[in-house]
Amino acid sequence: MKFTNTKVQMMQNVHLAPETDEDDLYSGYNDYNPIYDIEELENDAAFQQAVRTSHGRRPPITAKISSTAVTRPIATGYGSKTSLASSIGRPMTGAIQDGVTRPMTAVRAAGFTKAALRGSAFDPLSQSRGPASPLEAKKKDSPEEKIKQLEKEVNELVEESCIANSCGDLKLALEKAKDAGRKERVLVRQREQVTTPENINLDLTYSVLFNLASQYSVNEMYAEALNTYQVIVKNKMFSNAGILKMNMGNIYLKQRNYSKAIKFYRMALDQVPSVNKQMRIKIMQNIGVTFIQAGQYSDAINSYEHIMSMAPNLKAGYNLTICYFAVGDREKMKKAFQKLITVPLEIDEDKYISPSDDPHTNLVTEAIKNDHLRQMERERCVEVVKASQYVELANDLEINKAVTYLRQKDYNQAVEILKVLEKKDSRVKSAAATNLSALYYMGKDFAQASSYADIAVNSDRYNPAALTNKGNTVFANGDYEKAAEFYKEALRNDSSCTEALYNIGLTYEKLNRLDEALDCFLKLHAILRNSAEVLYQIANIYELMENPSQAIEWLMQVVSVIPTDPQVLSKLGELYDREGDKSQAFQYYYESYRYFPCNIEVIEWLGAYYIDTQFWEKAIQYFERASLIQPTQVKWQLMVASCFRRSGNYQKALDTYKDTHRKFPENVECLRFLVRLCTDLGLKDAQEYARKLKRLEKMKEIREQRIKSGRDGSGGSRGKREGSASGDASYVDPLGPQIERPKTAAKKRIDEDDFADEELGDDLLPE
Repeated sequence: MKFTNTKVQMMQNVHLAPETDEDDLYSGYNDYNPIYDIEELENDAAFQQAVRTSHGRRPPITAKISSTAVTRPIATGYGSKTSLASSIGRPMTGAIQDGVTRPMTAVRAAGFTKAALRGSAFDPLSQSRGPASPLEAKKKDSPEEKIKQLEKEVNELVEESCIANSCGDLKLALEKAKDAGRKERVLVRQREQVTTPENINLDLTYSVLFNLASQYSVNEMYAEALNTYQVIVKNKMFSNAGILKMNMGNIYLKQRNYSKAIKFYRMALDQVPSVNKQMRIKIMQNIGVTFIQAGQYSDAINSYEHIMSMAPNLKAGYNLTICYFAVGDREKMKKAFQKLITVPLEIDEDKYISPSDDPHTNLVTEAIKNDHLRQMERERCVEVVKASQYVELANDLEINKAVTYLRQKDYNQAVEILKVLEKKDSRVKSAAATNLSALYYMGKDFAQASSYADIAVNSDRYNPAALTNKGNTVFANGDYEKAAEFYKEALRNDSSCTEALYNIGLTYEKLNRLDEALDCFLKLHAILRNSAEVLYQIANIYELMENPSQAIEWLMQVVSVIPTDPQVLSKLGELYDREGDKSQAFQYYYESYRYFPCNIEVIEWLGAYYIDTQFWEKAIQYFERASLIQPTQVKWQLMVASCFRRSGNYQKALDTYKDTHRKFPENVECLRFLVRLCTDLGLKDAQEYARKLKRLEKMKEIREQRIKSGRDGSGGSRGKREGSASGDASYVDPLGPQIERPKTAAKKRIDEDDFADEELGDDLLPE
């Protein structure tokens, strides 16, 4: 009966297609095999027991034995459900039941294979297969291994570049950085061929580019460095790359491109978060320094005031004080200095610097700084060094000690040490005598300087510094031919002695051997490419050779090196004025005035320029400044009054003339202007000023007669004095590369004689 029931149940699952559906091509697609219904497996007690215990690993029951398990409804393709046999008693797929072979399905359940029908155990995890086979060894020539090896080589090149930079070998560091860049690009291409672009090592790319840009910068290849930094900054995949704009600002600052330097510093400042205060302060300090070098003191003050309010430090406080001094604000300068002295000193503490605030401890520390025990400690240290095999080191220490005193401007202590060393052996004696000679030369004691220079030369004839000092003493005495011989001997002993080469150029210039002087300075320019002193001397020689175009060209190079030197700028203005280029002359004179507004010749030229162009109000500003610089010169105040009168402001002109008369009551020209101006304006004061003018004119006639009678008696001696005073009084200090700047002689000069015959309606303008 059980077999019959099973057969009946199986027959119930057979659905015959009706005849009307023979032409239906899509029939049977919705049929559902109830064997694969997994929705009810959680409720199947037999299946759950087989999973939890070893029940499921028993030999399977063949499909020919009918199941005695409790059945449940089986789901049909039409949604109805019939009983489903449990996992123990249900017929197996592909088994023969009642002589009828069941059709095979294309779906295989996990862990159930054909081997299960042949008596194999249930093993869904394939545990019976044994241990896994060993991993295959990686091939060395595989793409992944090649990429790893290339990445290792790039890292090693970057490290070698950094090490070479720290050792001072900048060229080798740059070559290593370039090699790392080339190999890194090859690495990127290989990675793109093997893996996706997302797997590219961005950190390695960033480090390679950053190192390359840094090496370009230290090798003064600024254009290449800027291009490399641009590549990093513009790549959005690099996080926080915007901070590198500070490095770009540093490069522009070295190139003296102040506007771009400030621009990039501010862009970098925007990239730094507010929590990183130290970095923001450093960037703002760079901005302040840039403004100072550009002459924009007001903007620099704003930067340093912000720094002092956020994180006060010595550099910012000092620069803020200097900026207030530059703009002439005394009160704020005092306040800035008070803030500066409250900033703690950034020095290392030692046993002679008390870290405590205890007054008693501070007094003790101050007392023992130079007590007998401290002096004995220093003496024993020196004695130990002298008694050792490093006795030469002790002498060098003494010389360095003397040099330290010189830097501290303690000349007496330096001279005392050097005089003791003068009694040592020849090498130390020569070094000490050389320094003593330089000391006495700077003190204008040329006799002592010459004496010690002789001692230094006799102790060591091949000491180029001693020979140079000896040449300097001879140069100071006016014996230029002999000085040139000493300089030549110094160059024969050491061809790299730039001081001797510079001084021999000055000597040839004094001897009017301009071609030889030019050769010396051109050779020196090949050694010191960016030396402003050498460039200026070359320009000066071309000016003496009456070649103003070449002089202007070399002075332009000086401006490229030091764009804020007022004397160089005024010299350029003078040369352009001689060439007749008034616009260029005005530009450089104005720049010179902007950097140094106290040069009276520059102020005089600018005032005369505005008079020529009839901008009287602007001319007044310069003449008023000239009157502040030279308050005892009446001509500046007369020019101010004249400009007021020219501009139609007669009342202001009258007040200025009256104020000038009170300061200079014996000035005839001022009284003449007062008489004429009061007369034209119908003022009663005209008569009083006229009486004063007559009295002064009479006194002037008497004084001129006395002078004339005195000239007749002493004309010969006066002629001799004038002849002796007409010589060349210029002096060139040949100590080293010092710029010899001839005093700027402005073409537009204004003298008191210009006012002698001036009429009220027609002022005499400067020539």
